[in-house]
Amino acid sequence: MSYTPRLKKKYDEEVVSAMTAKFNYSSIMAVPKIVKIALNQGVNGATSDKKLVDVAVKEMSDIVGQRAVATLSKKAISNFKLREDMPIGAKVTLRRERMYEFLDRLVSVALPRVRDFQGINNKGFDGRGNYNFGITEQIIFPEIDIDKVSRIGGFNITIVTTAKTDQEAMELLKLMGLPFKK
Repeated sequence: MSYTPRLKKKYDEEVVSAMTAKFNYSSIMAVPKIVKIALNQGVNGATSDKKLVDVAVKEMSDIVGQRAVATLSKKAISNFKLREDMPIGAKVTLRRERMYEFLDRLVSVALPRVRDFQGINNKGFDGRGNYNFGITEQIIFPEIDIDKVSRIGGFNITIVTTAKTDQEAMELLKLMGLPFKK
């Protein structure tokens, strides 16, 4: 017996029919779906202390359940004491089951733990059906032990969908449970 994430079941059973009813798709294959979720974090002060990037990679790996990789600088900028191929951040891309599991934890556990949370901004769409937003503190995730955190850092989350328009993507993400501002 294979395991199916809760949000994948919700997509198959509820979201496809609701989207088809609203946008009149001719086939269920035309209904937009989430392709991947990319997390990206730039580490402030990584040029002076190399261990900060290692800590960021470890924390991001703990949060998503998949090994994150260090991002390297493309150019050398002398004013920032930055050399080419120097580690300056962390990134990870989630697909399939891990993507649905992360999105489920984000919506049901992490976002409600944000102080004075009013919903996520609905202006993060790029015109092609993808959505970007930022998390200011990594400690909202239960996988991070607050006592062991040396510095608070945030990261960007990009949700890539197959939607052709922002309206379709917004409706898809709303039906998947993302709490947008009213």
